Order: sequence, then C-alpha cells, then structure tokens
Amino acid sequence: MTDYARLSRAELLERLMALESNLENRRTKTDLSDSKERMRAVLQTAVEGVITIDERGIIESLNPAAEKIFGYKASEVIGKNVKILMPAPYRQEHDGYLANYRRTGKARIIGIGREVVGQRKDGSVFPMDLSVGEMRLAGGRMFTGIVRDITERRRLEKEVLEISDREQRRIGQDLHDGLGQHLTGIELMGQVLEQKLAPKSKEEAARASEITGYVREAIRQTKLLARGLAPVVLESEGLMSALQQLANSTEKMFHITCEFHCNLPVLVEDHAVATQLYRIAQEAVSNAIKHGQAKRVQIHLRAPSDRIVLMIKDHGVGFHKLPQEQAGMGLGIMQYRAGMIGGTLSIQKDLDGGTSVICSLRRPVSNALASNARTPMSKPARPPREKESRPSKRSTLRKRNPGAPPS
Repeated sequence: MTDYARLSRAELLERLMALESNLENRRTKTDLSDSKERMRAVLQTAVEGVITIDERGIIESLNPAAEKIFGYKASEVIGKNVKILMPAPYRQEHDGYLANYRRTGKARIIGIGREVVGQRKDGSVFPMDLSVGEMRLAGGRMFTGIVRDITERRRLEKEVLEISDREQRRIGQDLHDGLGQHLTGIELMGQVLEQKLAPKSKEEAARASEITGYVREAIRQTKLLARGLAPVVLESEGLMSALQQLANSTEKMFHITCEFHCNLPVLVEDHAVATQLYRIAQEAVSNAIKHGQAKRVQIHLRAPSDRIVLMIKDHGVGFHKLPQEQAGMGLGIMQYRAGMIGGTLSIQKDLDGGTSVICSLRRPVSNALASNARTPMSKPARPPREKESRPSKRSTLRKRNPGAPPS
C-alpha cells in the first residue's frame, strides 16, 4: 500500500492528477456507453426508417422501421450497396452520384429533403420522403438517411385531386346544361322581342338586337368555361385532341396566339394520366396569361424514348423571383398532379425572357409513340351505338389536328 505521507508535494500532486485523469477516463467511457445505448434506443423506436451507409454506399445499419418499410431484415442488407433499395434507373446512377460527390463536394440531396422512389424486397416500388445527413469521422465519412413511406399520403392526395376534378366536371356540366340552356332561352326571347318591335320602332328593335348579341356572347363564354371545366373531348378523343381544343379556346377567350404542337401521335391510354397532364397544361396556360402577360403560348407534347414530355412555353415577361415564392400560381397543385402520375415538374427561365413549364414522366408500358399513321389517336372504346352515329375517329381527328398524317 502506498504511503502518501512520505510523498513530496510535487509527487502527491502528480499522483492526484493521475487519479483524476483515470476517473475522468472512466467517466467518459461510461458516458459514451450511455450515449450509445440511448442512440440505439432512439433508432429502435423511431417511426421513420433510418439507414446509415459509408462513403462507398455500403449499408452499415438499418433500424426496425426501415426493415418494415423495405421488407428486409437488417442482416440481409448490411454489407451490401444501398442501391439494392432503389429501382432502376436510380440504382444505376447512385454509384456515380457518390463518386461525383467525393470528387467535387457538390451534393444534390445531402442536407435537403426530397421525394424519391424506393424498392421493397418483393420488387414493388413506392414513393418516399428522404433526408440525408453527413457525418465526418476519423476513418472517413458516413451518411445517414431518414426515410418515410408516403404511399398513403399520395393516395389521399390523389383522392383529393380526383374529387376536385369530379367537382370541376360537375360545375362544367351545370354551366353547359343549366346556365347555357337558360341563356339560350333568353336569346330566343330577345329575338322574338326584336321581331315584334321592328314594325313599331327601329330604334327599340336595334336595342333589343344589341341585348340579344350580349346574351349570345355570354352563351359563347359559358360554353368555353364549361369545356375547360369538363373537357368531354379528353374522354372521347384523347389527350392530343383535348390539348388542341385548349389551344383553340384560349385563343378565342383571351385573344392571344396559342399553338399546340405534336409532331408524332402520343398515345396516353391511362385516362387518369391524361387528365392530370391536361390540368397541368390548363394551369400553366392560365399562369402564362395572368402572370406572364404572354401574347403567345405554345403547348408541346412529345414522347422521346420511354418518356412522355409536356411543355408549355410562353413568350411573356417571365418572372422576377422564384415561382415558389409567387402566390396564386398553382405551382403546388401542378407538382402534386405530376407526382400523382409518377412525374416531375420543373419551371425554367428561357433565354428569350419567357417561361417554360415542363412535366416529364415515364411512359406506361401500354402506351407507345405511334410509329405509323395507321395507329388510331383515340384510345377509349366507345359503345357500338355511338360508333354508328358519329363520324370515324380518324376523320374527326384529322379535322381537329390538320398536322396528323393521313391514313
């Protein structure tokens, strides 16, 4: 046993400092152990999925919530590349993204939450929110991803948009069948009144004729509004014809130039997809006129490779600040609509000062770019009786779209 009484003051001080250091080390190790246990408890009970990977993209940990989201046990994926949790084409792009980040330090997602697509063990894909953080350690760096399955949120958003679309169609039908018919009756009464007044007073007859003209203009505008709210042609003749009609009605209503360009027929057999694309075009055209003060608007529809691209370009004044900061532009709704059909929406300034709204989505397997003129543009099948009582699809579509190639 050490006899501390015989130690000099310097030796005693040295011994006390050593004991304090040992005590501090023990305390630090205990605290570190406690921190690890707390961290482990947090990860085990977190509602969101938490995944950690190293700088090569190798999975180091997967918490229970992430196991539930992706359908894997942690032991099945630890040590494997994180791209196992991604569908194509993101799977092929991920290694290049990490390599580019290590080389340049420029991140596209780190520190920024965004919506991406994940892939479960059974091969099914689903939308998810992803936030990525970076930790720098002595041995390198580690990335932590927090994921949340937003399938249910997407379903609810889709339901809300479908309800909104149904309500718009209802209002459009009410305008056409209710107010439109009522105004037509007033127009006929005005014509009768004009005929009765003509023998008595030309001045009063002219006044009645003027009123009838105003009513006729109100009928025209009502029909245009009804078509915008309930684009029947979208259901009967397809997206291309509906966009052509949108361009025509925009020209008539706002007295601007509005053109629809579709060099080759683009088939969109899924009615829900066609509806959302139409509504995006409708909102973008409205923004171009109201916010961009455009006198010329172009609607482009094309299908390069395996994608469908809708672009609405205006030649207006552009925007002075980011569209996200401008109220009333409906950007959120357009983004939701694009998300509902698995697409992306972007807004960019053009070199000529105008603005382009671009919606791009992966083309469904059943949809294809028509390779020859014999492929009909119209998709939905009609009842036999309706087929007999109406002109053929091809002849109708050639009238609506003169640029379509002949049969």
